[in-house]
Amino acid sequence: MPCYAIDGVIPVVHPSAYVHPTAVLIGDVIVGPDCYVGPLASLRGDFGRIVLQAGANVQDSCVMHGFPGSETVVEERGHIGHGAVLHGCVVRHDALVGMNAVVMDAAEVGAYSIVAACAFVRAGEKLPEKSLIAGLPAKVLRLLSDDEIKWKLAGTRTYQDLTRRCLASLQEVQPLAELEADRPELPTQRHQPRAAGLASK
Repeated sequence: MPCYAIDGVIPVVHPSAYVHPTAVLIGDVIVGPDCYVGPLASLRGDFGRIVLQAGANVQDSCVMHGFPGSETVVEERGHIGHGAVLHGCVVRHDALVGMNAVVMDAAEVGAYSIVAACAFVRAGEKLPEKSLIAGLPAKVLRLLSDDEIKWKLAGTRTYQDLTRRCLASLQEVQPLAELEADRPELPTQRHQPRAAGLASK
C-alpha cells in the first residue's frame, strides 16, 4: 500500500486489519485490529492524528484529515460509507456515516447513530446517540428503532468479515478473456435488507 512517514512519524496498521493497496496512509495514522480500509481511501495524518479503533471500516474513496493538533477518530465498529469525508471529528462507537456525507471539525456523531447519505454535519455539532441524522445542514430527524440499530450492526459485521476474506484471499490478477463454464460463486451471505426510512450506507 502507499504508506508514507512524515517528520519521522510512521503509520501503524494492526496485523488483523486490512488496508487496500490503493489506499494512502500518511504520517500519524493508527489502524486498529480487525479494521477495513477500502480502495482509494486517503488517511492523511500530516497535521493531526487519524485513528480507527477496533472493528471500524472506512470504505472506498473516503477522506480522513484534520487541522493541526486535531484528532479524527472512528471508534469501535464505526462504519464510514463510500466517499464520506471526516475532518477533525469523532464518530462514536457503533455509529454509521453514510455515503458522501461530510462531518466537519470538532463535530461528534453519537454512538449507534446513523448519518444519512450526503448529509453535512457542521463544525462543532454534537449529535446524540441512537438517532437518524440527515440534511444540509444535518439535523436529528428521530430516534432509531432497535431493528435499525441491529441492521447497522449486521452491516458492520459484514465488513469485518470482508476484512478476513481480503486478508485470506484477495490478490491482484489479470482479467479473464472469457467467462468460465464453471465460474465459482462468492460465498453465500445473508442479504441485509435496507432498513425502512434510511438513506445512508
